[in-house]
Amino acid sequence: MTEQTAAPAAVTEPAATEPAAALPPMPELPPTPPTPPTPPVPPSAPRPPRRILRAVARWTVAVLVLGGVGAGTAYEITAMERNDVPGLATESDGRWDYPRLSLPALPAGEPRPFNEDNTAEIHYADLRELLLPAPAGATVDKKLAGGWVSTRQFVSEYEKGDREDIAATLRDGGLRHIAARGWTMPDGTSSRVYLLRFNSTGFAQAFLDDRYIGGSAGDPLAGAADADLDESWSGDGKVEGTTAYVFAEAKPFGAAQVRQSYLAAGDTVALIVQSRKGSGGTPRVPFHQTVILQNQLLG
Repeated sequence: MTEQTAAPAAVTEPAATEPAAALPPMPELPPTPPTPPTPPVPPSAPRPPRRILRAVARWTVAVLVLGGVGAGTAYEITAMERNDVPGLATESDGRWDYPRLSLPALPAGEPRPFNEDNTAEIHYADLRELLLPAPAGATVDKKLAGGWVSTRQFVSEYEKGDREDIAATLRDGGLRHIAARGWTMPDGTSSRVYLLRFNSTGFAQAFLDDRYIGGSAGDPLAGAADADLDESWSGDGKVEGTTAYVFAEAKPFGAAQVRQSYLAAGDTVALIVQSRKGSGGTPRVPFHQTVILQNQLLG
């Protein structure tokens, strides 16, 4: 196919016109002052390579993001109670690292002991599942591994002269069974927890009354003939429906100080005993912690 080139347009000459009339001469203007010389423009700095600009931009964004995250973290830590910050509570005040606690399942249709539908305040859960678990780092006592124990084992916690009398009280007082767990911590603190379930709340309270437990520690424990009310205890009222009686062996104590507590929770009575050899005595904080947690499981 042959290409066709457009012909150039014709250039027309302007038509001839008559000469224009002469104009009057323009007045002379004053001479124009000379224009000052333009200062030389300094050479511009060389632009940084684009890859450097991109890197600077990325680092700027990163710093801003990290700054925002850091500020948020600081706010969370300062806004939280010290005990809510993981790891701080145990190291700061001597509390033990217990597993996360949960209440055991109940038989179908049965209420919790202090539910409004359970006026008899009966514990329907397996008593062994209501025992406080041993904390992290503990060596569990093989004789008190969380199962059923005999009345003889329970009364062995008391002075020899009182054991037969206590056993008779339990035998005639509606005791159903006893569950127990014991452990020893790396610092030498020994713990034993006993749960005693009775046929009714009345039998459980009668046991405490018969053994003079309340305003006093009742029957003396082995190696702790003299125990006083623990005036530093402030855990009452933490678990509705339950009562805690907390005692500590008074100074001067023997080779080991003994701390003990009785918990009254419906048809169940708990005895918690802790002791540690040495002149420093048995630590108060982990003992109170143990009492409160066991009380929560019973409530």
